[in-house]
Amino acid sequence: MQTIAQLTRHFHQHGNVSWIGIRPERRGDIEIVNSIQVTPLGAITGDRYKSQQGKRQVTLIQGEHLPAVASMLGIDEIDPALLRRNIVVNGINLLALKGHQFMVGTALLEYTGLCHPCSRMEEVFGVGGYNAVRGHGGITARVIAQGIIRLGDSISVSKLNSDG
Repeated sequence: MQTIAQLTRHFHQHGNVSWIGIRPERRGDIEIVNSIQVTPLGAITGDRYKSQQGKRQVTLIQGEHLPAVASMLGIDEIDPALLRRNIVVNGINLLALKGHQFMVGTALLEYTGLCHPCSRMEEVFGVGGYNAVRGHGGITARVIAQGIIRLGDSISVSKLNSDG
C-alpha cells in the first residue's frame, strides 16, 4: 500500500500549453502570444507583474475548467483572456502540482498557491462572475530557472519540494 506522499508523486501523463497571454499594463488588454521568456528576476518578459520575491510571477489555469466556468455563466465558451491568467494548460491537474517544481518548456517553475478570482470577474462576466470562477482560477508559480515557454510545450514534474 502506498502512502499519500508517494501517490502525490505519480502523474498519469504530461500536460501541454494551449494558450499564452501577457498583461502589459494593469487593467489593460491581454496580449495573446505564441511564446514567453521567463526569468526569476523579472518573471515574464513584457508582463506588468515583476517581482523577484513574488509568489505570483506566473499564473496558470486548467484548460479543462474553462467549459465548467462557461457553463456556470450560462455561455457556450469562454475566452481565456477574460480570466487574465498567463498560461492555459491541458492534460495535467494543476492542483496536483502542489509541493512540486515543474518544467514548462525550458523553464523551471514552482507551485506557490491557488490563483483566486478577483472582483474584476464580476465586472467582466456580470453578477455571479466571481463565484463562477471560484475553485477554477488555477495556480500561481514562481520562476526557479529561466527559460522559454511556447504553445504546445510539455509540462512535467521536476521534483518534490522539501516542504511538499
